[in-house]
Amino acid sequence: MNGQTEAANGRSSSPCEGSSSSGGDGDGQLTYSWRDVNVYVTRKEKTSVRLTKLACRSSEKPQERRILNNVNGVCRPGELLAVMGASGAGKTTLLNVLTHRNNDKVRVTGDLHVNGRPVHPDSLTSLSAYVQQDDLFIGLLTVREQLIFQAMLRMDRDITLEQRVMRVEEVIMELGLTKCAFTKIGVPGRIKGISGGEMKRLAFACEVLTNPPLMFCDEPTSGLDSFMAQAVVGVMKMMAERGKTIIATIHQPSSEVYAMFDRVLLMAEGRVAFLGDADAAYLFFSRVGLPCPPNYNPADFFISTLAIQPGKDEACRAAIATLCDEFASSHDGQMVAQAIEDNMVADESGFPYSPLEEARVRRSPYRARWLTQFRWVMWRSWLEVTREPTLIKVRFFQVFLIAVLLGIIYFQQTPSQDSVTNINGAIFLLLTNMTFQNVFGVINTFCVQVPVFLREHLNGMYRTDVYFLAKTLAELPFYIALPFMFSIIAYYMVGFGGNIVNFFTCAAIVVLVANISTSFGYMISCVSRNLNMALALAVPLVIPLMLFGGFFLNNGSTPDWLAWVRYASWFSYGNEALLINQWRSVESIPASGNRTRFPNGEAVLRFLNYQDGSIGVDVCCLCLLLILYRTLAFLGLLSKTFRR
Repeated sequence: MNGQTEAANGRSSSPCEGSSSSGGDGDGQLTYSWRDVNVYVTRKEKTSVRLTKLACRSSEKPQERRILNNVNGVCRPGELLAVMGASGAGKTTLLNVLTHRNNDKVRVTGDLHVNGRPVHPDSLTSLSAYVQQDDLFIGLLTVREQLIFQAMLRMDRDITLEQRVMRVEEVIMELGLTKCAFTKIGVPGRIKGISGGEMKRLAFACEVLTNPPLMFCDEPTSGLDSFMAQAVVGVMKMMAERGKTIIATIHQPSSEVYAMFDRVLLMAEGRVAFLGDADAAYLFFSRVGLPCPPNYNPADFFISTLAIQPGKDEACRAAIATLCDEFASSHDGQMVAQAIEDNMVADESGFPYSPLEEARVRRSPYRARWLTQFRWVMWRSWLEVTREPTLIKVRFFQVFLIAVLLGIIYFQQTPSQDSVTNINGAIFLLLTNMTFQNVFGVINTFCVQVPVFLREHLNGMYRTDVYFLAKTLAELPFYIALPFMFSIIAYYMVGFGGNIVNFFTCAAIVVLVANISTSFGYMISCVSRNLNMALALAVPLVIPLMLFGGFFLNNGSTPDWLAWVRYASWFSYGNEALLINQWRSVESIPASGNRTRFPNGEAVLRFLNYQDGSIGVDVCCLCLLLILYRTLAFLGLLSKTFRR
């Protein structure tokens, strides 16, 4: 290929005409170089100061540690560059720097250039693909549905639906996914899906749909056997032969896999120990007195040579420093330095501006319009919800069972002096059940899928508001139908009384409370780092709101300094609205013996300090709480997308 010829001659290739996201054959070719890259991380180290012979004081002082030390490198079109080294050598850190990911907690210096232009994070995202080490997919989709979803949101707007589908079928054929095209991806431990090798190829398929000229791969062979690893690297080699620039970190490749690399970057202690052709690495190590034994895996030899041996830390570090200095002054090191200098000079031939600047001037980083994004994210979210029939059946059974149990315990309560407490208790149980059932029913909605969301969002597939709206709207029908079914069963079994208007008022309030609880669960899910944290926060946050709901603590006896909690509690407004709906129309309550504590429904409301309440006001307050908690949930999710 042309890219290979230019790479062999040590010349950077200029871009060719065509859009890098159209899936066509005329994509711009990119040369990526980096010079003097340093990464510093600040850590707090404990130091102790002796006060007396028996006592000492410890303090923490921030210490800056250098992770990468003046790392240089270049990768040209048609090359598969493998970044290798022992654990802690800096492979992943370098890849994070090159892709502008996970750099919020470190300080980075150095020059990054693509075709003579400085690298900008957004433009780099538009022209590159990043295959992460972890395969993050929605397991309920099939392989073909996953690729269609990617094609609809990652390809340019002017590409027709037919062209997108054709590109999906073409990629399925190229990467050998035909047999599993209609198989669900799978969820570990729940749904059996495709194999590990097929999942890796699917990860590549998602990235090559847009035919990007630059690809990054983070340990794509991890967790695979030697045969599957060779097949995955074969896919990378095939893409490189088509003129793509591919940079990949590799952990302990086999000798067969090593032979497939065009160039290798060997790292040790955050420095470059060698960068050049895979075969040239033998000659360099031989020149410095470290020849690779015959019939020995070269990758294993290089990695073990550059590793820090236990008990020999100082000697190993000194040997590694000498080796890195030797490479920097060698002919191979000088050629790398010259290639970097050449790539820092802009090539204006054939282009008024580079592909990076072309991507940067776009008004939006998203290739699909807002409505298109919403349509396809909603389509995927609806498939997720409806393809778990067992979960749907369990939810319906749970609601039915609790409603029937509540109805049996409070069966046919007629208004009397003794039943007032029972009816009030049944009303509060309606609210309590709807709260805990829905808070814990959605608490994992965003926690589990945040990694998938962040990857797709940072790839420019869809906006945060699109994802949030689609996820919540897809689940909305169930959080309307289930509370309504619960209200029908419980209302008539308990015998709350009143006419049809009272029933629908009660049902509407229960549905509203259920959706506020769902919004509260969304909020906890969005602000929590993980599912365990969300579960730990849920109960301590819900219990205070429940205590100020008017059942455990009389509305008129709430301490002034805690009254604000009542205004944030849907228990308070829901309980008041349901009690008013139950008792305001009751004109008389039969006496029990000689006791007439509550002559009518107004007396009950007066005792509870709800005599001045209004259902309309309570419903408005509930709607405001619904909006408030949904907004806080969205802001919590949005805060996770900020790239520093």
